[in-house]
Amino acid sequence: MQTNTSAPNKLINEKSPYLLQHAYNPVDWHPWSRESFEIAKKEDKPIFLSVGYSTCYWCHVMEREVFENAEIAALMNRYFVNIKVDREERPDVDRVYMTVLQAITGSGGWPMSLFLTPELKPFYAATYIPPKSKYGRAGFEDVIGEINKIWLSKKDEVLQSGDKIVSALNARLGESNGISEEVTLSLFSNALTRFEQAYDPENGGFGSGNKFPRPSGLDYLLNLYQCNKEFPALDMTLHTLKKMYEGGTFDHLGKGFHRYSVDMYWRVPHFEKMLYDQAQLITVYSNSYKVTKNIFFLSVAEKTAAYMMTNLLSPEGAFFSAEDAESAVSADEPGKKEEGAYYLWLKQEIDDALGVEVSRIYCYHYGIEAHGNTIHDPHEVFGRKNVLYISHDLFDTAKKFGMTTEETAELISLSNGKLAAIRSERPAPSLDDKILTSWNSLAISGLCTLFGATGKIEYINAAEKTAQFILTNLTQGNDRDQLLHRYKDGEARFSGTLEDYAFFIEALIRLYESTFNAGYLTLALKFNSTVLGTFYDEVNAGFYDAGPDETDLIIRTKETYDGAEPSGNAVQIMNLLRLAAMTGNAEFTEIAERSLRLFAADLRTMPFSSPAMLNAVRFLAEGPQEIIVSGDARSGKAKELADHIRSLYLPNSVLLCADSETEKLFPFLAKITGSKYEDSVYVCRNRACSLPAGDIQKIDALLLA
Repeated sequence: MQTNTSAPNKLINEKSPYLLQHAYNPVDWHPWSRESFEIAKKEDKPIFLSVGYSTCYWCHVMEREVFENAEIAALMNRYFVNIKVDREERPDVDRVYMTVLQAITGSGGWPMSLFLTPELKPFYAATYIPPKSKYGRAGFEDVIGEINKIWLSKKDEVLQSGDKIVSALNARLGESNGISEEVTLSLFSNALTRFEQAYDPENGGFGSGNKFPRPSGLDYLLNLYQCNKEFPALDMTLHTLKKMYEGGTFDHLGKGFHRYSVDMYWRVPHFEKMLYDQAQLITVYSNSYKVTKNIFFLSVAEKTAAYMMTNLLSPEGAFFSAEDAESAVSADEPGKKEEGAYYLWLKQEIDDALGVEVSRIYCYHYGIEAHGNTIHDPHEVFGRKNVLYISHDLFDTAKKFGMTTEETAELISLSNGKLAAIRSERPAPSLDDKILTSWNSLAISGLCTLFGATGKIEYINAAEKTAQFILTNLTQGNDRDQLLHRYKDGEARFSGTLEDYAFFIEALIRLYESTFNAGYLTLALKFNSTVLGTFYDEVNAGFYDAGPDETDLIIRTKETYDGAEPSGNAVQIMNLLRLAAMTGNAEFTEIAERSLRLFAADLRTMPFSSPAMLNAVRFLAEGPQEIIVSGDARSGKAKELADHIRSLYLPNSVLLCADSETEKLFPFLAKITGSKYEDSVYVCRNRACSLPAGDIQKIDALLLA
């Protein structure tokens, strides 16, 4: 938070790190609240809405250039009611106005800068706006001056413009309602062509500019390979994961992945680190190990988990949200911050730390140059600094310097330890220490997948502790069946969105499959009932992103796009299909199928946009394997069989244990296995089951055929 002796604005009472960063701006910021809207109506002023998040680089830039400028702030305070929103606290508000921004400008991004009527209807939208005209953008002073003139002289036209924009958005959002297309396996399989068209065969990833991890796309490709043995799908996934790790996108000293790279080579990252990236990449790397049994992928998954469980883990057992891209350039100048300052190195610094001879080897391995190696410097702050990326692998480095690979690996490891210790003395990036239900749920699922790959109990212990935190601190209602979205400093606030519920239900299902604790399935079914009663569109199908009680939203969206996270619709549809397979509840399947039919036209024409939903298409069209372990799966032979099944990549399956606890929930299990609970495994489709198998070879023959 900015230190300032001046009086704070109204954000000082908020918990969000992002809002608190702006609490001492000379702008008279208001939080997103009914009270703020009433002020705009009473004073007959338009609203300036600024949406961002605490680790957003251009949000920091706009704050320094615009919101800390006293003259500009005075104009803003005179002309508008100024409202600041943390997109991570209010993803529902963010999604509404991102939809507006993309409709008006054709693109999106943060910070979002919108001007609204007092009724919250938008009439002007942009992203970053510089104080003066530059980068081909109008200056903020000019923009707000012109908007003020138009508001004073042509208010009726402005109000009509806002009405038309909202009407057009509602019409567009409703275009697919009533459309129902058949859901076939070809929808799932045919999307490969779109991925191949976008794929970068040399560098991995998709597209030719900035490279984003986008785990949902890689997860789809692994699923496609497992389904059809489409080797191009596997090759694209593994090559991308290898290149991501080798590049500067991975932090080779502190572990964990940065948000994305600003070049096509994964070389120079945008240095923020987000919980949701770590969580999902743990899943993808773990699943890649399950498919290939290549220890490299498991190593990266465990390194990523180590970062998440070291840098982001709260004392209470849940995970904080992010670390910033910026940090102070020195302890002597805490107010002077630059992107990547914590992570980048001058070659001389490495020479001094390691000695010239060791440094020669180290710099060859990591591509360190005297003139710097940051091939793309979007903010012109890197200069002669270097990012660590694997320029030459251990084998090439060993050959270059006449060493064994073991000697080289030890030298690199010891050197990394020395540099990490030096780096730890630098001013660290700020930590966004709010705890979000949705992102923590992704972390639970990632840790469950890693537990399946490794069998290491610490991963499932961490997952269970995180789930317990959510259940204790982020639920409300008489039956504790309503989720809250954000926890910070002892305060739980904001109604859960579809993503919160969908991701948490998925996490609970994963926890059950990892532990066979039937209580997790009971909870999954309870929260699933809340979702169906709160978010499901019973008329047209699909799920709204926010509940009907959110009266501060001008439109109700149904997100299907998988960006940095999978869409809530995709995950919830898959939840319904998996719960249906576990419980035999045909209503769940019907709701899932209706929703997929609603979205099928978009899946056919734009499959690259919604890969997570394509996985649900396969689950519905092909039908899942229902794997039932009989016996005491917490010890002995049955546990050995269950652990083996968890070590396999079986995306189109559900895993149940036929024990007395689970049979209380699902009596049909007794009809399949009897009541003796012998140590064996049944593999079923639609309740038609194989003969029981009691050894791993027979189980593999059933599951992997």
